[in-house]
Amino acid sequence: MLHRLEFLDLQAFIQVAELGSFHEAAQRLHLSQPALSRRIQKLEELLEVSLLERTTRRTRLTAIGADFLPRARRMIEEYESSILGIRELATHQTGTVTIACLPTAAFYFLPSVIREFSEAWPGIRIRILDVSANEGLEKVISGEADFGINMFSAQRPEVSFTQLLRDPFVLALRSDHPLAAKTQIAWADLEQVRLITVSRDSGNRTLLDSAMSAEGIHLNSFYEVQHLSTSLGLVESGLGVAILPRMTMPGPDHEILCSRELPEPRIERTIGLVRSNVHSISGTAQLFIDLLLEKWTHS
Repeated sequence: MLHRLEFLDLQAFIQVAELGSFHEAAQRLHLSQPALSRRIQKLEELLEVSLLERTTRRTRLTAIGADFLPRARRMIEEYESSILGIRELATHQTGTVTIACLPTAAFYFLPSVIREFSEAWPGIRIRILDVSANEGLEKVISGEADFGINMFSAQRPEVSFTQLLRDPFVLALRSDHPLAAKTQIAWADLEQVRLITVSRDSGNRTLLDSAMSAEGIHLNSFYEVQHLSTSLGLVESGLGVAILPRMTMPGPDHEILCSRELPEPRIERTIGLVRSNVHSISGTAQLFIDLLLEKWTHS
């Protein structure tokens, strides 16, 4: 039904609702009153409801009409903003793409794509919200972010998910730690060392705890921090070891930190693109998404 709603019919309804008069609305829209009445009638027939109460003096909204009015305004605004967005896009002028991204994934995924995107469309600004998995989903669902880069385990029915890569968990430790000399790590090796973990409301912590619990593995979680970057700092200081996604580790040429593969069961998180099923994607955001998918789904 929605695709049959016409812009001019919605516009006619909004004008009558705001002015409270068919006569004034017809003048504002440069229509005859019979033509305006036909547009309102067509809209009511399509929706199968009565939107307006007509009296000899004024026209008032029905209860359903009052509920529909903000929806109609929103439809008009989205239509006009999409037209404006296309014009800006065609001339490569302005616009903003807002991305809600896991902090650990931001540096991994975005710089190379942003570089290429900015070379092609220098007038379009990029805004990165580096937030937790749950916060990122909320910002995509609310429309504050155009899309997100997030974990699959944190999904909700209001969004769709496109996988970009699988990110295995590894053991992070100092290169001079006794375990760094071992070619293979066993879970028993970790029972006596101090483990640095992130807080229990973290998506990464939930994923790790679930895997450990399923296998009956109990580790010595001694320190707890809020951010993975903080846990790496404590590891670097020699306070313990950490189990975290490989994506968060510095490069292999780091002077102090190194990583080792974990034994079975394999623990990994799936990182991907999160899009709203409620809000439409702007033309500028779709350009960025296309470039991101081209780069990462074929790499």
